[in-house]
Amino acid sequence: MLTKADDFPIHQTPEPIAFAGTDRNFYDRYFFNGYTRDGEVFFAAALGVYPHLNIMDASFCVVHDGVQHNIHASRCLHMERLDTHVGPIAIEVVEPLKSLRVKVSENEHGISADLTFHRRAIALKEPRFTYRNGPRTVMDVTRLTQNGTWEGWVEIGGTRIEVSRDAFVGTRDRSWGVRPIGAADPQGLLPAAAPQFYWLWAPLNFDDRITLYHLNDDAHGDAWNTNAVMCGLADGQDEAQPEEMAKCRSEIEFVSGSRHARAARLFFTRRGGGDIRIDLTPKWQFYMLGLGYGHPEWGHGQNKGELAVGFERFKLSDIKSYAPPHLHIQAFVTAEMTLPDGETRSGAGILEQLVVGPHAPSGFKDILDPAK
Repeated sequence: MLTKADDFPIHQTPEPIAFAGTDRNFYDRYFFNGYTRDGEVFFAAALGVYPHLNIMDASFCVVHDGVQHNIHASRCLHMERLDTHVGPIAIEVVEPLKSLRVKVSENEHGISADLTFHRRAIALKEPRFTYRNGPRTVMDVTRLTQNGTWEGWVEIGGTRIEVSRDAFVGTRDRSWGVRPIGAADPQGLLPAAAPQFYWLWAPLNFDDRITLYHLNDDAHGDAWNTNAVMCGLADGQDEAQPEEMAKCRSEIEFVSGSRHARAARLFFTRRGGGDIRIDLTPKWQFYMLGLGYGHPEWGHGQNKGELAVGFERFKLSDIKSYAPPHLHIQAFVTAEMTLPDGETRSGAGILEQLVVGPHAPSGFKDILDPAK
């Protein structure tokens, strides 16, 4: 089957673009977040394409006055990947690697938006994520991440929030490859093993630079994928290049009785020498189920038919559990950076956390035992 994408020079296999050329868990995904520097307003969006399931889904979320509003949508892809809209939610690439637009048209749930992302720094390619469980590839993913500013507006229940580039910053990413999507495999893997996944992701915005840190640890606390980058801002045609760190690590203090961070510290060692420390203070938590991550009804790639749209809202203060579906979070954080010469920078960002199973450095021994 030929589709619109076949007129663009983007093929990776001899097949038409409608056929991904890999296993049924192939996906292609957009993610965005945006926030005021004080964290008073936060929004997030995602759109995923699952070629072998013939499904596209999307979500848009707003956190305002302590309430998280989530709108979800899913539709049949009809094998046409360039039509990046699902129900009221649409993504438009305005200028590749520089500017993208997120729109939520008026709908019965009273949440709408028209937002444009503009880069602050160049897009950064993270190291390829390849994660196996015995003979099975669980993840094989490439991702680009980019920090930027936002302009436009969001409307919630008749209240309009103006979004300006001087007040709103954030992060977007694009990831594609293989990861678990849709219905679970009915046949488990032998020998059975308890789930284990330790994930931190911290894109941060400072006035004169951005930083990006991530970590995947195994149960012993050994990193199987980690990286840290610092990058100056992109000014017109002047594109500051990223500085890859020689070493990086993190320290997390967990809230007692949970698996969510009370405080965090990032440590970077520059390749030319000199250490950087970034202290993170979580202020509140955005629940990733709003974007479909671990959602019991709106999980990624679920078959909802030709078109389905759903909505939910909840007070952040009402969420007392750290167990799924509330385990996977992005905590809005303030950040204090100390450079090798003692100079400091203040910033803000998010600390994404998903901690499942044992992790020796944290004292976790079971699937969801809490911090002491």
